[in-house]
Order: sequence, then C-alpha cells, then structure tokens
Amino acid sequence: MSEEKKSQSTSENTSPETTSENTSPETTSENTSPETTSENTSTETKHDSIVNSSNIQNETITVKRSTYNNMMKGAVVAIAIAAFFGGYLTGTMDDSITNQNLLDAIEEIEITQAAPQAAPQAAPQPAQTPAPSEPQLLRVSLDDDPVKGDPDAPVTIIEFSDFQCPFCARFFLQTLPLIEENYLDTGKVKFVYRDLPLASIHPNAIPSHIAAECADEQGKFWEYHDALFENQSDWNRLGLDDVKNIFKQYADDLELDAVSYDACLDSSDIVDEINEDLADARALGATGTPTFFIGTEKDGFIKITGAQPYSSFQLNIDNLLSQLN
Repeated sequence: MSEEKKSQSTSENTSPETTSENTSPETTSENTSPETTSENTSTETKHDSIVNSSNIQNETITVKRSTYNNMMKGAVVAIAIAAFFGGYLTGTMDDSITNQNLLDAIEEIEITQAAPQAAPQAAPQPAQTPAPSEPQLLRVSLDDDPVKGDPDAPVTIIEFSDFQCPFCARFFLQTLPLIEENYLDTGKVKFVYRDLPLASIHPNAIPSHIAAECADEQGKFWEYHDALFENQSDWNRLGLDDVKNIFKQYADDLELDAVSYDACLDSSDIVDEINEDLADARALGATGTPTFFIGTEKDGFIKITGAQPYSSFQLNIDNLLSQLN
C-alpha cells in the first residue's frame, strides 16, 4: 500500500487523541482530557464525578471555571490541528492554518478569559430617615405689649409682625379669625402682638408701628391693628407725607384724641419700645415676618415661621393643651 493510501486510511479510522502524558497541546483539569476526531467531537468533563456523553442531555454539568477555560483552549487547538491535517491531505493549503495562527488563537482566548469581570453593583440601600427631633423650647418675653384674649389663658401665642408685610396680612385675614373663634374666645389661648418692622424692604413699616403704638396709648391698639391690615393695599405704596395723613385718618375714625395722638407720634418712648421688640426678635432668631412663638411662660415656647395654615396652629395648641391637662 502506498504512503498516500496509508495516510488516508489512518485519517478515516483513527483520531488524534490528546492525553495528559503523551500528546501536546495538553488540556487537563482534575484528571479530565477532551477527545477530538475529524468527524465527531465529544467532551468528557469531571467535577467530583465523571459524566458520560450518553447522559449529557439528561443531566446538568457543573464545570469549574479553570476546567472550562482549559477545555476551550484544547477544543480550539484540536479543531485547528484537524483543519490543518485535513487541508494538507486534500492538497488545498490556500486557507490552511499555520502555527502562528494557532498561537494567535490561544493568545486571544487567554486575553479574553483574563479580562476583569465587572463587579456586580450593590443594590441601593434605602435612605435612612432621621428620627424627628423635639422642637427647641425658647424663653420669650411678653414684654408689656398688647394682649388679646384672657390674660390667664394657659397657652400663649406671641407674634412678631410687620404691618406692611403681605404675609402678615394673610395671616390676619385667613388664620387669626379661626384662632380667635376656637381658642381666644374660649379662654384657652391669649395672643400677644410684638413689633418687627422690616424697614429695609418696607419703608412705611416704622410709621405704621408708631401709629399703632400711639393708638395703644389710648386703649385702641387692636382696632388700629385691624384697620392697618384691612386697608394695607391703600397705604403700603404711599409716600411718607401721604401715609401720615392716612394714618391720621384712621385715628380720627377710631375717635382717638388728636392732640395726644399727634404728640405721641414724636415721642422717643415709642421708638424705644419698637427698638426693644426688634432686639428681642434678633435674639430669638426671628429675622422674617411673621414669626410666632407658641407655648407657656413656665415651660417655654416653640417657634413657627411664616404664615402657616390654621391646621398648623391647631396641632401645636392642642398638643400643648393635652400636656397641660
């Protein structure tokens, strides 16, 4: 038999076998070697137990990553060798695989397998909600400022306000009437008004507070207080001379003594009174209007900033009343 026929016979009846001792390239992991033929390819893999090819369809195979990587290298090399010999024997070498091709293929596999895997992203943790803190209790003086309601009421609301402030007017129109109806008229709360004119943004604030203090000298503070807020849009944009005239008109409407009223407008005592309220407001951190303090003179006051809705005042007042009872 000629050498060519012997080679062909060998190609049909035998397959190059890769073993752990005699054949290179070598692919082993825990005593496992893949076998490859030119017609059919089967792989035996071992992980704690050997899995036969007849059971592949019915059983789940667990393979270590290192075993799998070496198997892939061996499979590529075996296929490349088979293709090499097949091409040589048939005499068609135009598309043959060279040794360099084999080395390149192995290197590419190693690079791919060595690439770092992206770490799994940790599940987002729910935001921690801080426990609500107890409101700070402050010591606030009632001074000798006007009081509405029963002077002996158990709960006190102190308002630092500006007659030209639009939010103070909103509180006066929308919220104060409900507080009066449910708490002042029932003797549960007294309401104290203190001066906090913001002259830097409200040029008519200080004249309005002086006028109201002068009305208080004649026992008509709350009536003048109401007139200023009810008619705020009529005077808040007037010049100084015009605003003094309209304030004088409110005094006449309330039948204040004109001589006493005019003398009071020039009194330094009234200016000192307003400045004392301003100093107390700054010390308490009240930098805007309206600012409220709700509590008792014995235990202290909590601060509420802005023209809050009635429900906010109701909640705080009811909590205080329940604690006192």
